[in-house]
Amino acid sequence: MNSVSAITPHDVSPETAIVTLLTYNGPVLLDLDETLYLRNSTEDFIDSAYPGILALLLMRALDVIQPWRWTGGEATRDVWRVRTISTLLPWTVRRWKKRVAELAARFSNLRLVAALKTPGMTPIIATVGFQPIVAPLVAALGLPQVRIVAARLSTFADRRGGKLHLVMDALGHETVRRALVLTDSEQDLALLNACARPLRAVWPEAHARRALNRVYLPGQYLTQVKRPGARYIVRGILQEDFAFWVLSSLALAAMPLTHVLGLLFLLVSFWAIYERGYVDNDLIAARFEREPKLSAAFKEAPVATPRWQPWIWALACGAIAIYLLRWPAHPVVMDFVKWTGVLLATHGWFLLYNRFDKGARVWLFCGLQFARTAAFVALVPIGLIGAAALGAHVLAKWVPYYVYRLGGKDWPDTPFHLTRLLFFVVLALLLAFVQGFSSLWTWTAAALLAWNLYRSRQELKAAYKAATRLDRNPNKPPL
Repeated sequence: MNSVSAITPHDVSPETAIVTLLTYNGPVLLDLDETLYLRNSTEDFIDSAYPGILALLLMRALDVIQPWRWTGGEATRDVWRVRTISTLLPWTVRRWKKRVAELAARFSNLRLVAALKTPGMTPIIATVGFQPIVAPLVAALGLPQVRIVAARLSTFADRRGGKLHLVMDALGHETVRRALVLTDSEQDLALLNACARPLRAVWPEAHARRALNRVYLPGQYLTQVKRPGARYIVRGILQEDFAFWVLSSLALAAMPLTHVLGLLFLLVSFWAIYERGYVDNDLIAARFEREPKLSAAFKEAPVATPRWQPWIWALACGAIAIYLLRWPAHPVVMDFVKWTGVLLATHGWFLLYNRFDKGARVWLFCGLQFARTAAFVALVPIGLIGAAALGAHVLAKWVPYYVYRLGGKDWPDTPFHLTRLLFFVVLALLLAFVQGFSSLWTWTAAALLAWNLYRSRQELKAAYKAATRLDRNPNKPPL
């Protein structure tokens, strides 16, 4: 999808572009997406995939794997996306052909289409969109006889080379040299510089909506709105909260494999509801706070935030988790009651947190971290050393927030992992004094200590390098 922020030497208003187009005597090359068609054809094709949730999971899998790294980079990303949808959900092509008439009626650039129907006008549509997607759309726009130069799905070369090479190969250098080119994208600057009359016009009616943004999937709001670009699910949830869920409980599990898998489903269940708290947090901030801290993506609303679908996901994944955690035994009704109670309590506490001032939030925040860290204990037994590790995790999460709320506007740069390690050692030693040091000689204690040391390795190194022995400082005279 094209950016409209850049400025080029060829920028003109839409009105000027149309007047120039009507009076130009020579070849006319027109961009399609966000110019002749006021949306993005590739995104709308993917948006036509059914079922939407499966299509969205496929797209997210591609985003994780990023196979375009091996085929020419980001320019070839859409080739992978469209090929995946066309191959695994092949009926999407048929759905697209049925849908283009409605899309063309709603998102046709009426002013530009009317100009193109002027007698004697023979434009050429030049796009890096894909031929099977573009052809039925252009016909639905009322231009069935117009020549189309588009990218092929059978090769990555068209996307790697860009629009200039695509057009040169199809039309020849001389045609391009004499042509008027009208586009909205600064990415077409090479083509604009190569033609006789370059025009870049941004149409105010144009809006390229992301594919499948009406399909709900847990984690979308967290990764694209609340913490965009932070890889928070991996770094903040799997490597932190979930790692402690597993390490503190695995030694007591009869079936380790199904236990870990059950905890994973339990994590999805919990975060479907916890993420809904983030949504509410942003909505409350936007409505009531004078200076709300909201990401740029919040106004764009790139993902669905329904009210009830998170609960469907939470209850379904929670049920699967309970069956896995209890396997080979059968779960009891009380298991489902307990977990539903945890979800309701977490949701209610988050709503309470969102509606109080910052001073009160200092104390309520600790409850949220307790829920994130220890929710699974409602269903899964842990030992005392596991409880100490979870307590250290909660305290280490709460301390920076306490400093942030009472000490300034910026989040403090505190060594979180080193702080957690310190809390864990202190709590473990207290436990040893009460229960005996034999309580520390367990695989669970060793695993938790090893993981804490591993996660804090960089902070430990930095603290060691920053430490200075006062009794060995030659620059300071003795007292």
